[in-house]
Amino acid sequence: MTTADQQPSAFRRWVRENLLLVLTVLGVFLGSLVGLLARQTEYSDEVVLLVGFPGELLLRSLKMLILPLIISSLVSGLACLDAGASGKMGSRALLYYFSTTIMAAILGITVVVIIHPGDPNSGKNVVPKEKSDEESSVMDALLDIIRNMFPDNLMQACFQSVKTQTTKFNKTYGEGDEARVVPAIKRDLVDSPGTNVMGLIIFCVAFGLIAGQMGPQGKLMVDFFLILNEITMKMVCIIMWYSPFGIMCLVAGNLMAIDDLADTARSLGMYMATVITGLLIHATVSLPMVYFCVTRKNPFKFCKGIVQAWALALGTASSSAALPITFQCLEVNNGLDKRVTRFVLPVGATVNMDGTALYEAVASIFIAQKNDMNLSIGGLITVSLTATLASIGAASIPSAALVTMLLILQALGLPTHDVALIFTVDWLLDRMRTSINVLGDAYGAGIVQHLCKDELARMDAEAERRDRQMAEMLRSGSVALSGGRGSLLPRGGMVALMRLSAKSICGYS
Repeated sequence: MTTADQQPSAFRRWVRENLLLVLTVLGVFLGSLVGLLARQTEYSDEVVLLVGFPGELLLRSLKMLILPLIISSLVSGLACLDAGASGKMGSRALLYYFSTTIMAAILGITVVVIIHPGDPNSGKNVVPKEKSDEESSVMDALLDIIRNMFPDNLMQACFQSVKTQTTKFNKTYGEGDEARVVPAIKRDLVDSPGTNVMGLIIFCVAFGLIAGQMGPQGKLMVDFFLILNEITMKMVCIIMWYSPFGIMCLVAGNLMAIDDLADTARSLGMYMATVITGLLIHATVSLPMVYFCVTRKNPFKFCKGIVQAWALALGTASSSAALPITFQCLEVNNGLDKRVTRFVLPVGATVNMDGTALYEAVASIFIAQKNDMNLSIGGLITVSLTATLASIGAASIPSAALVTMLLILQALGLPTHDVALIFTVDWLLDRMRTSINVLGDAYGAGIVQHLCKDELARMDAEAERRDRQMAEMLRSGSVALSGGRGSLLPRGGMVALMRLSAKSICGYS
C-alpha cells in the first residue's frame, strides 16, 4: 500500500474518532454562514424565533439535566473517595484540589474584571455608591451566601433561594425638641426565583462524604447514585450528539438577532483572549509556584515529562480519555509511585477542574458585562464559590462544563440565552481548559508524593519486613499459614495479608 493510500485511511480514522468535534465545528461554521447570509435579507422576528427554536430545545435539555448531574456526580464521586481509608494521602490530595480550584476561580474573576471583555468602556464610568450603602449591601450579600448554604427546605431549594430585601426609612429617637431622625434600614427575607445552587451542593457534599464513611450500610445508597450518575451521563452524551445541530441553529438565530455585529464579534474575541490569558497564567505561574513552594523542585522539568498527556487532553477535550497516558507519563517519565498516581489521578479527573472553574467564572461575569449588570462583591464571591463547587460536579467529557455554566448563571440571576455566544468558541476553549485540568492533576500527584514520602517509606519498610518474615517462616516450615492450631496468623490471616499487600501495591482497598 502506498503512502497516498494510507493518508486517506488515517484521515478517515481521525474523523471517526473525533466525529463529535468535527460535527460541532461544522455546526458553528454553518450556523455562522446561515446567519451572515440571512442578515443580507429582510426577515421578521418570527423567522428568528423559528430558526433558533431547535437551539432553544438544546438549552432546555441541558437545564433539565443540571440537578441530576450535579447531585449524582457529587454524591457518587465523594462517596467513592474513601478519604478515611486513604489516610493522609486522601486529605492532602483533597486540600490541594480545593485550594488550586478556588485559586483558578479567583484568578478568572480578577482577569475578567481587569480586561472587562463584555464592554471595555463600561467599567470606566461606574457611579460609586455611598459608603454606608456599599457596606450594607456587602454584609447582606455575604449573609445571604451563608444562609443559602443551609436551606430549610431542599425541595424549595431546587427552584428558589433566599435573598435579603432592604427598605430605607427614617427612625425617630426622643420627643419634642430633643427628637432626632436617624436613617435606618429594614431587612426582610424574601424568596428569589432561581435554583439555590450553594445549598444543594453543600448538602450533596455532606451526603456523599457521610455515605462513603458508612461502609456496607451505605453501599446501597452509594450504588443508587452511581447508577444515577451513569444514566445521567448517557443522557448527556445523547444531548451532545444533538448539540451540533442545536448549536448551528443557536448561532444562526443569534447572528440574525444581533443589532451591532461588529461590537459583538469584538467582545467575543476579547472574551477568548481573557480565558486564554487566565489559563496561561494559571498553567505557567500559579500551578508551578504551588509545586515549587511545596517540593522545592523545578516545576518545568516536572512539566516536561507530561507533555504527551497534556497534548492528548488538548486533542480529546477529555481528562478521562487522557488518564492512561497521564499514568504512563508520571510513572515512567517522572518516576512517581504507583500507589500515589493510582489514587490521585482518578480522583483528580473527577473533582479537580482548575481550568473549568476559571472558564466558568470568566464566562458568567462576561455575560453579566454584556447585559450591563455590575456584580457586587457579594456576587463575585458567589461566582468564585459556585464556580469552584460546580466544577467538582462537571463530568470529564467534552463540553460538559456548559451544563454547569447554566447552573452558575441561574444562581446569579443572569440571562441564559447568551450562552449561545459562548457555544461558538467553546469547542476551542474546552480543549484548553481540559489540558489545564490534566496539568493540575499531574502537579497534584507530584505534590502528594512529596508530602507522603515518609508514609510511603514506612509502608515499603513494613512490606519488606513482612516479606522477610514470611520467607523465614516458609524456610523453617514450622508455621502453618492456614490459620490452624499453632499458627502465628489467625484464621483468614493469609487472605488479610494478601489484601494488605494488594492495597500497598495498587493504592486501592
